[in-house]
Amino acid sequence: MQVESTSIHAAWQVKASTEQQQQQQQQLKAISQRPAASTTQEPSSNTSLTRARNLSFSAPCPARGPFATVQLPFPRRQDGGVHDEMLSESRKQSSKTKAKAKKKTAVPEGIHKKKYYKPELPSGPTDDVYLTWCYQKPIYEAEAAVDMLKKFQELDFSSPRQFVYANITLDMSMGNKKPVEPFTATLVLPHRFLDGNHKVLVFTENPDEAVIAKDHGAAFVGGYELVKPIADGEIQADFYVSVPAMFSKLNSLRSILKDKHPKSKNGSVSFDIPKMLSFFSVCHEYKVEDENLIKSWFARLDMPNDQIVANLDALIKDICKYRPLSYGPFVKRLVIRSATSEGLPLKFERFLPAGALKGTEEEEAEDEAKESDHEGEMQESQ
Repeated sequence: MQVESTSIHAAWQVKASTEQQQQQQQQLKAISQRPAASTTQEPSSNTSLTRARNLSFSAPCPARGPFATVQLPFPRRQDGGVHDEMLSESRKQSSKTKAKAKKKTAVPEGIHKKKYYKPELPSGPTDDVYLTWCYQKPIYEAEAAVDMLKKFQELDFSSPRQFVYANITLDMSMGNKKPVEPFTATLVLPHRFLDGNHKVLVFTENPDEAVIAKDHGAAFVGGYELVKPIADGEIQADFYVSVPAMFSKLNSLRSILKDKHPKSKNGSVSFDIPKMLSFFSVCHEYKVEDENLIKSWFARLDMPNDQIVANLDALIKDICKYRPLSYGPFVKRLVIRSATSEGLPLKFERFLPAGALKGTEEEEAEDEAKESDHEGEMQESQ
């Protein structure tokens, strides 16, 4: 009886194993006979199939060693594709390994990244012949740079009445707020360097105001009748000013005059016609180009050095009015040149208004305090 029971049990195990194998074969057969995702396209043109042809997975290989693996291709369907279940499993495994790698490589908050030491370049050469990239770029004082420009002019045999230009790079950012938009501005420099006055057109329909404008040097005076000649290009002026009564009648000229259209913000709309004419007939205009760059002339090379520097000082101080001083210095870089010379970078901190460097000094002090605290922590840990 015992022999019969053991034989029956063995026969039952064999039957169960064969049934399990048959079920697995049926499942694989059903998966392999599953239709492709897109029936309208041919297998050769299906991008998902062509993408999956080179996919493989790693499987353990005990014959080569306890930790050896071998790359095996994914089983294919009848249409040449890879089973979706196997692809999803492989993608999940790869995403898990990537997440583990990121966690391992993440730097703890308390540990600072290693800073590599970069030696400072020497300030200046000691010989007449040297490689420029081996030394720091020189930054000049304003008076020394003006003297160099005049020496360049003598060596070039160029005109001593050539203009002196300034290229001023600005920092238009304002923290989390909207950055400063490009602007056009005017000011009266302390020392004039242009010959003659600007042509100023005055919009007014009052006969008495028209007489006052002509007496104070207006090039053109008139009312609404000047709109059509200006739009047609028959009348052109350097600046356009208006009395408040005419301002609402000039809306059709906004697209034509653009920045030169009268505005109360820049003082070109006012009841005081003599004041407007005295300002705009001798003023100096500059504007922001390329988002953060101002290119403007401000003097002639034959002027005395103190007058050239005074004009540059007035120009930079006027530019700094267009951003609050609490955000730090508005000027990032200052270069001057003449019409025939190279550009010379200047030390511009002396020209900034009082209080513009407070923010940068506080930031530098905070950085130094953090570095000293970090060094103290490192010494304590050692």
